[in-house]
Amino acid sequence: MTTVPTVAAPAAPAPLVAGVEQRRHLRTAVPGPASLALGERRAAVVPTGVGMVLPAFVERAGGAVLVDVDGNRLVDLGAGIAVVNAGHAHPRVVEAVRRQAEAFLHTCFMVTPYEGYVTVAERLAGLAPVAGPAKTVLLNSGAEAVENAVKIARAATGRDAVVVFDHAYHGRTNLTMAMTAKAMPYKRGFGPFAGEVYRAPMSYPFRDPAGMTGEEAAARAIGSIRTQVGADQVACLVIEPVQGEGGFVDPAPGFLPALAAWCRENGVLLVADEIQTGFGRTGDVFALDHEGVQADLVTVAKGLADGMPLAGVVGRADVMDAVHAGGLGGTYGGNPVACAAALAAMDVLVDEDLSARARGIESLVRTALEAARADAPAIGDVRGRGAMLAVELVRPGTTEPDPAEAARVARTCHQAGVVVLTCGTYGNVIRLLPPLVIDDDLLRDGLGVLVEALTGRPA
Repeated sequence: MTTVPTVAAPAAPAPLVAGVEQRRHLRTAVPGPASLALGERRAAVVPTGVGMVLPAFVERAGGAVLVDVDGNRLVDLGAGIAVVNAGHAHPRVVEAVRRQAEAFLHTCFMVTPYEGYVTVAERLAGLAPVAGPAKTVLLNSGAEAVENAVKIARAATGRDAVVVFDHAYHGRTNLTMAMTAKAMPYKRGFGPFAGEVYRAPMSYPFRDPAGMTGEEAAARAIGSIRTQVGADQVACLVIEPVQGEGGFVDPAPGFLPALAAWCRENGVLLVADEIQTGFGRTGDVFALDHEGVQADLVTVAKGLADGMPLAGVVGRADVMDAVHAGGLGGTYGGNPVACAAALAAMDVLVDEDLSARARGIESLVRTALEAARADAPAIGDVRGRGAMLAVELVRPGTTEPDPAEAARVARTCHQAGVVVLTCGTYGNVIRLLPPLVIDDDLLRDGLGVLVEALTGRPA
């Protein structure tokens, strides 16, 4: 039987964010009776294909705390899958949304444009790791951004082939399913998929041969591309600088710079999928900044608008302009309310230095997880950057994935009021994505629950 960790009495009042106390507190079991009742209604009208990590229905949220319909306050270490980097209901974002909603909700930028879209594009041109003048097309979702990046790359190069990597995740549309590595639950039963997509080996330090450098891993990938496709056939190489759903795989130093150099030498466009890694998440504004790599195209979403649906492709102006008039766009792309939220979120990113805060989160989390290794032999690897961190769980003494242990640890955390997520090709990784505004006391409390779940001992 799972033991739910107790909540220690606080020494001082916890701060309030959007009226929500930044402290974990359980009034009922998780999920509680009101959530269970809503779960029954959900089951009657929502397809079973729509997954659910934790069946606690949220009533409100602020900062890094979710309040469910039973009055439980949950520590959010998932941030809506790396979306609310500035936290739930950040007052500057909420106010920007309110002002824009009062002005107008929609016109379609392709019919009658508005300034917000242009300003977002200007801001992204100054932030994104793209060489030279940049232009942006705004869209609705990460998958839509990846699809458009491939369209742009094919139009600009006149080539068809797209190279992606083992363990990659790029979305749930037909093309992005083809680009995604993991079959279940993302691809099984949904084919046939789009063609001219080729897969290369990723740098995965925990599972690569001991001592393999990033440059050696890149040479391995390039050799695979040459034999599978031929460099002169490749329109673009699409890569997550730190893989997300695939297991928070942080490639060895030198891997990304070597791939970028190969792309430049062979007329291949480098597409950085920064949908999960962008906007301070990894301790830099973008993950490519860590090694000073610049891409031809960068896809963005998630943290861009702190919870409002907005995505985009930011790219070299000459590449973006390769597409004919009318070839890019969409009815809702760059919605004015979402643009207002994005501008406020980017202000918070800079003014509150969320990238530095992500590095502080990394220091605290790594210290706790590394200390837990001695009492948790299932911990095979602790990895990631900034506030994008993970623990890979294996059968003790081996590198054999242990998805059952990952599921048990996640379930234990959920029952104690801490939201964590699992991921990985093998389903054996616990990932942590707290809002970048989380305070240290709340983070320590959530980590204490996770460490106790990993070790079976109080943190």
